[in-house]
Amino acid sequence: MGKNRLQDLYETEIRPQLLKELGIKNIMQAPKLTKIVLNVGAKAALTNSKILQAVADVMAKTTGQQPVRTVAKKSIAGFKLREGMPIGVKVTLRGKKMFEFFDKFVNLALPRVRDFRGVSDKFDGQGNYNIGLQEWIIFPEVDYEEGSKLGGLNITIHTTASVDAHGLALLKKFGMPFIKNKQ
Repeated sequence: MGKNRLQDLYETEIRPQLLKELGIKNIMQAPKLTKIVLNVGAKAALTNSKILQAVADVMAKTTGQQPVRTVAKKSIAGFKLREGMPIGVKVTLRGKKMFEFFDKFVNLALPRVRDFRGVSDKFDGQGNYNIGLQEWIIFPEVDYEEGSKLGGLNITIHTTASVDAHGLALLKKFGMPFIKNKQ
């Protein structure tokens, strides 16, 4: 499999810079991206099964990979939810597709967000990053009609970093637009 622009950039420029800046001696300890998981919970799918298929189609178009349906783990009577009912879709991207999606997300999608000032720099404590989006129309493959009907999207970026500072340094090097100043 061939490499893409972001993968080459990591190996030639970003990894050596991270080793120097973070004071890491072993090249294998340098933080790197391992996978990106996109997850959509579609509560409207409980009453209309076509909604889940529409979400899956748009996610496949956006990521280039067929999504997997997620099902309810337990029954909740208040939500009219039974165990085993399909309630969402998710995609796990690795390797070349992961780098292609990340490149598109950072350089094409995020700049299209209205009144965009940057993303939060809050990590989960283990060097992984989560971001939630309300609108799908920021992705170039999604047209306004289908994007406005879909629910929110959660994107989790998994890294090999063991601490948040290393994960933050890695994503900054990749060009992730974090909020600059806090008042």
